[in-house]
Amino acid sequence: MKIHVLTADIYNKIAAGEVVDRPYSVVKELVENAIDAGATEISVEIEQGGKSLVRVTDNGCGIEAGELVHAYQPHATSKLASAEDLFGVTTLGFRGEALASIAAVSRMKIVSRAGEEAFSLTSDGGAMGTVTPAAGARGTEVTVRDLFYNTPARLKFLKSDGAEEADVTQMMARILLSRPEISFTYLVNGKEKYRSFGDGLASALVCVYGKEILGELHRIDAEKHGVRIYGYIGNRNFSKPNRTYQSLFVNGRYVVNQTVGAAVSNAYQSYLMKRQYPFYVLFLEIPPEIVDVNVHPNKADVRFADNQVVYGCVYSVVSSVLDGNSRALEYLVPDGSDSAPATSSVPAAPSAPAAPSAELPRKGPEKKAPAPDVAQSMTYAQAKEELSFKIPPYGGGTPLPPREEEPVRLEVHAPQTEDAFEENKKLLSAAQPRVEVASLRYKGELFRTYLLFECGDDAYIVDQHAAHERIIYDRLREKVRNRTVVSQPMLAPYLITLNAPEFSFLEKQFSLLEELGFEIGDFGGGTVKVSAVPSDLVRLDCKAFFDEILSSMESLRAIRLSDLLKDKLAQAACKAAVKGGESLTAEEAGALLAEMNGDMGLKCPHGRPVAVHVKKSELEKLFKRIV
Repeated sequence: MKIHVLTADIYNKIAAGEVVDRPYSVVKELVENAIDAGATEISVEIEQGGKSLVRVTDNGCGIEAGELVHAYQPHATSKLASAEDLFGVTTLGFRGEALASIAAVSRMKIVSRAGEEAFSLTSDGGAMGTVTPAAGARGTEVTVRDLFYNTPARLKFLKSDGAEEADVTQMMARILLSRPEISFTYLVNGKEKYRSFGDGLASALVCVYGKEILGELHRIDAEKHGVRIYGYIGNRNFSKPNRTYQSLFVNGRYVVNQTVGAAVSNAYQSYLMKRQYPFYVLFLEIPPEIVDVNVHPNKADVRFADNQVVYGCVYSVVSSVLDGNSRALEYLVPDGSDSAPATSSVPAAPSAPAAPSAELPRKGPEKKAPAPDVAQSMTYAQAKEELSFKIPPYGGGTPLPPREEEPVRLEVHAPQTEDAFEENKKLLSAAQPRVEVASLRYKGELFRTYLLFECGDDAYIVDQHAAHERIIYDRLREKVRNRTVVSQPMLAPYLITLNAPEFSFLEKQFSLLEELGFEIGDFGGGTVKVSAVPSDLVRLDCKAFFDEILSSMESLRAIRLSDLLKDKLAQAACKAAVKGGESLTAEEAGALLAEMNGDMGLKCPHGRPVAVHVKKSELEKLFKRIV
């Protein structure tokens, strides 16, 4: 066996597979470098979802002319000088692979000015040119064109322009939130998407989510056991249909961490319904020596020295605020004030003593028991020792959130309503054969709900509501199947404000929704307008309907959107059907039976039987006439 020593162009392309897999990761790496360069203004431009162009411009410290060549080299970084520095990382980009990896799979140009003059250096698939004088303001501009042009296999697996754009936009939203003291401009295909002014977290939230969001949030700032927790959490009546509204920043870096995710989810557990998720933009500042930020190739997660302490701190603060207990006032920030930005110094030790520690994590919605009284002035190490045997494991009562190692990639998911009707008919056909309608005689009703029919030695008890509901449902479904659905314009259009992943997800369903009778389209600014609904669903709760569609982004199994519509048709049929307790005349009972076409094996859209078959012999056994 011969061992080959790989050349630079090969191992850089391999490294690109780990560090730079899609346009969003190019943007992430370049913006993080700009932040680490001390920039206060950063501009990001993309075209075609970042496939044809990514340009990041900053007013940071710049790169000296003699250092430009090193910027393209692998394992070259300005963030580390020794191995010991890995245990106290406070910068964002430090692996020293990003620029080399990006250059290996694109046409790249860096223009930078650190002193009086600017210089540029280009790279075509990793082949570098020469450093030349250029025009440019202080700072750095990195332009990346034709991503993966020289690796067609990688290019083939990129998503559509719209889907890649959505992931870049979601990444930019989180970067903007993570650095509210920096002014960001984000352009997509020449149009401004975000512009923040670097004037605080509240302003950054409004930039990303709109001004209405602030009225639904609690602002918190707490310090426990050397861990500072601050940011915004939704009030207990405010929820979202998926997790794309959850942002966690540990020492200024966006991560998806199971420990913190479980702590927040368990704190909200007794306040949220099924398929509802809390909103939060949370910052954790933790001594860097107890956080390992190099556990993931894309730095998408971190490892804590002790999950138990971090879980307990986050859970106790969030649950105290939601429950409104006495400690909540210590953690809430008054309106109009602004916590320090995420780049404030990372604490090496806690500040002055405050209140006692918070409660134990809940195992379910039952009332929480108080936790051991641990002084808040304890250091992280003391808290770890004190709490390690007193606080139950952080698994809590809800499953840990799924690990997200890149922006959420979305397909069509929806809660499935199984079309069990055909199966029902097959399974019940032997026991519930189709009966000739003319052979059935109406014998009366029971409890103004059940209709009695007799046929020889057989009796049939029909649930009038279930039967009518199934008939209406079949009628509505036939209209959908034959594309004869009629749209009903709404008095006022329903507007849905979405984040980037939600918009990308819903936009893919526009054509199907239009086929089903909805009039829906892009209203601009991440808003979708619904102008008409199927005429058979004029009483549709649009918010609930579209929340259910968006909640399917959390599902692991994709199904057709039409299955969700079946559930809505069933609801419409239920509302329109004759109810139990309403008396029917003999003629109305006969008409209902005729529409059933003698099929006694039917089930309503919710799965309940429409009819029950009772033999004369079964009744005679009940009365002991026969044995």
